[in-house]
Formats: sequence, C-alpha cells, structure tokens
Amino acid sequence: MKPLNPRRLYKACVLKELPFASTRALEPLNEIVGQDRARAAVRFALSMPHGGYNVYAVGRNGLGKRTMLLRYLRLTSREGDPASDWCYVANYDDPRYPRVLRLPAGLGEKLRQDVDRLVSRLMKVIPQAFDSDTFQARADELKQYYASRQEKALNELAEEARKKHVDLSMSTPGGYRLTAMNGEEPHTNESFSELPQEQREAFEETIRVLEKKLRRVMRKLASWEEEHAEKQQALNQETVDHVAEHLIDEVSERYQAHKAITEHLEAMKSDIAENLDIFLEDSEDKAAFAYAALEHRLPRRYRINVLVSREGKETPVVVEDNPTYHNLFGYIENVTYKGTVFTDFSLIRPGSLHRANGGYLLMDAIKVLEHHFVWDALKRAMRSNEISIHSLERELTLSGTISLEPQAIPLNVKIVLFGDRETWLLLQDYDPEFAELFRVTADFENDMPRNSESQLLYAKFIASLCHEKDLLHCERRAVARIIEYSARLAEHQDRLSLHAADIANILRESDYWAREEGARKVTVEHVQKALSSADYRSARIRDQFLRGFADGSTLLSVSGRTVGQVNGLSVLSTGGYEFGLPNRITATCQYGEGDVVHIERDVKLSGSIHSKGVMILSAWLTSRFARRQPMSLSATLTFEQSYAEIDGDSASLAELCAIVSALAEVPINQNMAVTGAVSQFGAVQPVGGLNEKIEGFHDTCQALGDTGNKVVLLPAANVQNLMLDTRVLEAVSRGELMLYAVRNVEEALSLLLGMKPGTADRRGRYPADSLYGRIARRLEKLSRAQHDEK
Repeated sequence: MKPLNPRRLYKACVLKELPFASTRALEPLNEIVGQDRARAAVRFALSMPHGGYNVYAVGRNGLGKRTMLLRYLRLTSREGDPASDWCYVANYDDPRYPRVLRLPAGLGEKLRQDVDRLVSRLMKVIPQAFDSDTFQARADELKQYYASRQEKALNELAEEARKKHVDLSMSTPGGYRLTAMNGEEPHTNESFSELPQEQREAFEETIRVLEKKLRRVMRKLASWEEEHAEKQQALNQETVDHVAEHLIDEVSERYQAHKAITEHLEAMKSDIAENLDIFLEDSEDKAAFAYAALEHRLPRRYRINVLVSREGKETPVVVEDNPTYHNLFGYIENVTYKGTVFTDFSLIRPGSLHRANGGYLLMDAIKVLEHHFVWDALKRAMRSNEISIHSLERELTLSGTISLEPQAIPLNVKIVLFGDRETWLLLQDYDPEFAELFRVTADFENDMPRNSESQLLYAKFIASLCHEKDLLHCERRAVARIIEYSARLAEHQDRLSLHAADIANILRESDYWAREEGARKVTVEHVQKALSSADYRSARIRDQFLRGFADGSTLLSVSGRTVGQVNGLSVLSTGGYEFGLPNRITATCQYGEGDVVHIERDVKLSGSIHSKGVMILSAWLTSRFARRQPMSLSATLTFEQSYAEIDGDSASLAELCAIVSALAEVPINQNMAVTGAVSQFGAVQPVGGLNEKIEGFHDTCQALGDTGNKVVLLPAANVQNLMLDTRVLEAVSRGELMLYAVRNVEEALSLLLGMKPGTADRRGRYPADSLYGRIARRLEKLSRAQHDEK
C-alpha cells in the first residue's frame, strides 16, 4: 500500500475560477445561496390562499433562515386584500365591548387626528355655547316656569292647611312636614297633649287629609321635574346640535365612503349631549376622571385608538423575538386615578399578530413553546381566523375584576416558525393539530456542491455580506481562502458549508485585522490571521491536554512496538470548539468463553453507539475464528486514562486491531494512529471529525518531541473529507507524516502489525505464517488443552 498523495489531502481553490479582483466588483445576492429547496417550499406556502399553509423552517441555527425569509418576504406582496388599519372605538351602548374599525392602510392615523381636532374644537365651542346669554335665558326661563308651577302647587296646599290651623314646612331638602298650629306657633308635644281629645282627633284627621293631598302634589312635582329634565336635555341637545352638528358633519363628509366611520360619528354626536359634564366640567372629579389618560388631555371616550397603522401598501413583515402572550396577542392597560383602577378601549394595546395581520409573522418555535399559554392561544387564533384580546390575569387567578371584551379582529396572516429538527419531530409526534396548521416544511440545507459555478456564487454571497454588514471588501485570494474554509466546515472537499453565521464571523474578524493594519481591503493574510486568532482563543483546553502528554501525566507511545496496544483517535468538544486527540486503547486476552469484556460499557462510561461498535467487532471475531467451535479466549478492552463517557463507533477499527494483536501476540507499531468504524464483514466505514483527529495526532507528536515517521490510518471513504491545516500539510510534504486509506480490516492489520492476515483455504484454514494462522493455532492449542482436562 502507498500513502496518500499530498494533493488529495486538501482541495485548494483555483484562482482562475474566480474572475474578479475584489468582491467590490461583484453584484451582491438578494437571497441566500444554495437553499433552492427551502425557497421553493416558502414560495409555495405563501402563494397558497387556503388556510393551514403556514411554514416551519427546519435547520441548524446560523444557516440564514431568517435572513433568507426576510429578504424574500420583503420583495413579495401577498395576493388578496391589502393590509388594513385597525382601530378600536367606544361602544356607547355598552362600554365593556369596544367596537373595531377596519380601515384602508394609512386612514386610521388620519381619522385619529381629525377626531382629536374635532374634540379639541368641541371642548371650546360647547362651553361657549352653554355660557351664552341665549342659552342661559332659555334655561332660566325653563327653570323659572317649572319653579313657579312647583311653588304655586305648594302655596295652594299651604294656604289650605293654614285655614285649618296646620303649618306646611320643609323638613329636609325635598321633604315636607305638616304641623298643628297653636296660634302663630306650632304645637309642641306637651301643648298638643294638653288639648282635649276631640280637638286632637280633629287635628289628626285634618293632617291625614292634607298628607294625602301633599303626596299627590309631590307626585306632580316629580313628574314636572322629569318633564323639566327632558326639556332641559332637549335644550342641551338642540344647543349641542347647533354648535357641534356642523363640525361633526364636516368630518363625517370626508369619510362618506366608510360606513363604519359615519355610524360611529353619529353615535358620538348623540353621546356628547348625554355627557356634557365632560365638556362643561360641572363635576370636577368626573371630568378629571374622563381626562385621566397617559397621553393627551382629551376625553378618552371620544378618542380613536389606532391599534395598527400602516404606511403605504407594503405587506407587513413582523419578526417577534420575544413571543410572550401579551407581546403576541396584545393586552389591556390599566390606569390608577385617586386610588381607583380603571380601563377603557383607549388602553387596548396591539400584539405582533395585529401588526402582522394581512402579512407575515416570523417567530422562533422554541421561544413560542417556552412561554405558557402562547402555543394553545396561537393555534386557537389560527383555527378561528380571529384575534381576541383576553385578560390573561383572569385565566390565572380567581379575581372577579371586571375587564373589557373587545370585539375580535379577523385574522389573515401567514406564520413562519424557525426551529431545529428535534422540535419539529416532537410537534409532529405529540401535537395532532401541528400538521394541520403547518402543512409546509422548509428544509434548509447544511451544504451545497462545490464547483466553479457555485464558488462564484459563493463569492457573490461573501460580497453581499460585506455590503450588508459594512465590511471591507475581500481580494480574490482572500475569497479563495474563505471558500476553502467553508469546505473544511462542510467536512468535504466537494461541498461548501451554508452556515452563514460562521462565514459572517470570519469576515468580521478579518475586517478587524485589516483595519488594525490600516488596510483598505481584506487579504488572505488577514483571513488566515482571523482563523488562527479564533483557534488560539478557544484552544486552552486542547493545549492543557497537550501539556499532559508532554509531561507524561497522560501516557502515549509514538514509537516502538507493543502487543495489544494501539493509538486510537477521538474528537473532543468544548463549548463549540472541537479538537482531536489520540487515546491509548489496550486489549488483553485470557482463558474464557470467547466474549469481549468492554470495561467502559460495564462501568457505564460507554454510550450506546460505542457499545454497538464493540458488539460488531465481537461478531467479526466470532465469524473469523469460531465458525466450527467456540473460542477459548476472552478479551478485555479499555480506553486507558479515560474518566468520562465516550461514545461513537470511530474507535472500532483500533479496538479490533488491539484485540487481534493480543490474540496473535504480535506487537503493533506505536508510531501509527488509526480511526474508522467496522462492519460485521470487516469493511472499514467512514467516520466524522477526520481533520481534527489527524491534526490532533500531529500536535501530540510535536508536544512529545517525536515527529518523524508517523502514520495515520483512515477509512478510504473519508479521503474526500480531508481539508487539513497547513501545519499538517507541511509535515506530510517533509515526509514526517503519512496517511494511508484502508478499505478493510486486513489492510489496517497489515500496516499496524507488519504481517499479512492471510486468506483461508477451502477448509477454512489460514496459512501457518499468517497473522490469522497464529491466532488459529493458539485457539486450537487451548481447545485441545481444554478437551484433555475434561
């Protein structure tokens, strides 16, 4: 076998395929590159006029889901009715149920201003009209007329009583008393009791008759007071109509095309006459209560509460970053005045659903699910196609506080949820309504093919990031380095990562280093410095491990030969930073029943995938050496100096080689490291994190001061994933490190143990001088010894 050619370890970007000098010469993209599938799904969902075609955007964070959708939605107009303005106004018949007005875009704010001006003028002209001589004369005349009638009726009764020696006097406001007279003075209790019995009875009879007449007079007075109030109200209405009708009609004429507005203005005209104290301030407390608003000194009763106001005819696109119940569905504020808590329609506040009505609402799925009551309320609104503002406090407490119940607003919105695949699967499995309400899934790709066309498209994507984030433009070699970095992120030479957040970060950091040097554009040196700086900032844990190898606290051999001991490769992750390190894997054999004792699994430090890998290699051993009779040897396998849980099957090949070495008692070359998974038939399968593993082995050898003649065995299927760092490529070019691609266990054993495994003949026997032959002879001896003992 030959080591891999250095040209296969890194796919550099060909500068000829980038026909530009700088990204300044490229036209920025208006959409996210490489997401054709997701774009088609979004276009389909947003074009669907039927209900339930909302979108769930699936993908990792940082893929540009939100950016792509915002760019697309802002360039797309929804078909059908344009977005409207929404206003709440007072319901003069029942204030608990405010009415809603739906108006064309931009008209709501205009109506509010017109009504505010109208009310401001009414606040001036109505008091003037009621203070005028004409009104005062008519009101006094009306008052005097009824006062004279009242006085005449009472005087007639008083005169009749006086003739019968009885006095009619006022005891309390609105109350009268009949008293027997003793000359010019009323009788006292003592004087009345001294009267003869006949005279006392005569007085009592007279007073009973007069009391009946007094009650009839009082009924007349009450009737006259009602009549006076009605005529006073008619006078007030006439006065208000005289001064206010033409002002209200003037506003009403501007909105003749909108029946709801004209009806509200008519109702407002009637209500003003019934609530003149608001304008006349006859009751200071009541007037102050009417003005107790948070914004203006205008009677809130006649204001227009513009819930949503549009500017132009653009389709609304709303992103709700904090989808709490109130932020999403709106709420009703309260005002405290002189210890009294009250509310009305003018204190209704909108939510994101109101602002997005007629357009699009974008939210993070996890944040929606985190807040109590939001998910159920959102589904309820989507099913009913209306937004109802309810007091959440009433649902959470037993309080009997009276609140408003505003009229529901028709809902016409397309909702887009962003989330990962796990959340999407949970909703699919546990919420039967989810599939009906979110019928379209926009599945975002993690990477895209790498070719000359896609590289140029990627360069335009980089240019768009530079424009959008006001960064220095990149020269061609810098773009090429970023494209190579993208392939490294994708872990494939022929793929490019679509993780826009990572590319944006490296552009920002490259821009920083370029500006630090006073450069006018980003060069490849700035990009490389940004990558090196980011690696240095995050590599403290890695360097700590390397110091452990250097000082001998972590044992590892990179030279010599040892039986049952191999250098495996693993990947460690610390808060988003991944790095590779070698691990010493050892195996021992002893008399037994052919099983493999996996120490990590027995002490519960092994993940399920790693345990599966050990069981697969056990099956391989059995298929090779226990076809006709059970194995008489058992193997014990472990990761040395491993104190945390391990998982993954990428160490299966190394573990298998260690067991075979222990079975055959043939030493393994310690200058080699190996990674790869194994199938039951001995095929070496690809694994992840290959670049980090190889670089980790190289860094460890450097820390140990032994860098010459080192070898890494990797699955042949993983060669396309190699995008190694420059320091490793330089070591390969100097001959210090060689990489071998193996397809099966036999190729790996040949390199690691320096002995051919051998091929079985027709009878299943291996050549005596082969690796498998040594194992077979050892097993036969143990089997015969076991048989002789029996």
